[in-house]
Amino acid sequence: MVKLKAPPQSTTLKHNSFRKYSLNNLEPWQQLRATPELLVAIEAASGSELQIQQRLRKQYPAELVRLGLELVLLRKRAEDKFSQADQLWLTRQSLEQATSEQVAAHKAKRFSPFEEVWDLCSGMGSDAISLAEHAQVHACDLDAVQLQLASWNAEVYGVSEKITFLKRDVNQIDVAGKVIHIDPDQRDATGRRHLRLEQIQPALPRLQEMAQSCQAGVIKLSPASNFGGKFPECEAELVSLHGECKAANIWCGELAQPGMWRATVLPSGESIAGDPLSAWPEMTSVQNYLYDPDPSLVRSGLVNLFAEQKGLSRLDDAEEYLTAGSFIESPFITGFEVIDVLNRNEKQLRKYMREQNIGTVEIKCRHVPVDIERVRKSLSLKGENAITLIYARIDGKTKAVICKRVKQKTKS
Repeated sequence: MVKLKAPPQSTTLKHNSFRKYSLNNLEPWQQLRATPELLVAIEAASGSELQIQQRLRKQYPAELVRLGLELVLLRKRAEDKFSQADQLWLTRQSLEQATSEQVAAHKAKRFSPFEEVWDLCSGMGSDAISLAEHAQVHACDLDAVQLQLASWNAEVYGVSEKITFLKRDVNQIDVAGKVIHIDPDQRDATGRRHLRLEQIQPALPRLQEMAQSCQAGVIKLSPASNFGGKFPECEAELVSLHGECKAANIWCGELAQPGMWRATVLPSGESIAGDPLSAWPEMTSVQNYLYDPDPSLVRSGLVNLFAEQKGLSRLDDAEEYLTAGSFIESPFITGFEVIDVLNRNEKQLRKYMREQNIGTVEIKCRHVPVDIERVRKSLSLKGENAITLIYARIDGKTKAVICKRVKQKTKS
């Protein structure tokens, strides 16, 4: 497969609305794969999308040009997710649903004790590719195009011999005694994402049955979905990458610690697990340092457990910010050195900014409703110094905490 160069900055490609058969019919994809020179030409092209199309249509079919333009655009978008993005085969929806390389690799490691894994709803193959580093994989999907694209992607990563691609309906697969990975389709036919598990496919009762009957496995869900309480005999792991919560992994069977909640931060890989109701840290006023917890810690409900383990205090029952008298470094928290604590009074804040010669302000909040841009404009920032302004509830009252970021060696 041709390794493509990055397109010139002058190239402006936008998303096209293809005819339905372009994405659901395998033939155009096969034609595009057999015409690598078209993709090279698109990468090297300059000018507007219309100009590029007009030039290339003189040599190639119009539908093939449009499909090639879409693929080149998606490969650029995929660079944040995949190390081999410039060679991947994907659609817009499959890219949006795909597990990023780092998250998939973390998840796949847990399958290393097993020789065989069934990857259900495999999509473009990102999880199957990572699983193939540890086991033989049966990748199943109803979409013949996605199966073919996933097969080509497996070739890119050099694991095609470890994966068997099967056109199968996951609702018809008996998972009893099998080791499974399943990434349910959380979008409907229009591409709209659903956060309620009652609206996804396979249906929630089927997912619950699979979790109970498999030997071991994991169900990948959106961290924003209503998974809480739906899988009581499983383990829920919330995974974040570079400070953004990416997945809720519901571990089943032999891979689960039943009833346990876990938070994991990547790329460090550090993890904390426990019962969210097992810890009750002390409540105090703001001390020398304020800490913003990672979203995986918040979504898993393990802020209290982490705080208790690290000797941190909470500011309020309704506030996840933590505080301590000394600096503590962890990929689970971002630290700020506290300079001042003010009331939520914009007149007082403006005076403070003038007196302290402040010109740049980072504004943060969690549960306090704040129009950040309006506040920023109201402060009339004209100085040279920079601070972070954190709105937080402290002992039931909203305060404005003036602080500065502390540089940390470990990053989440």
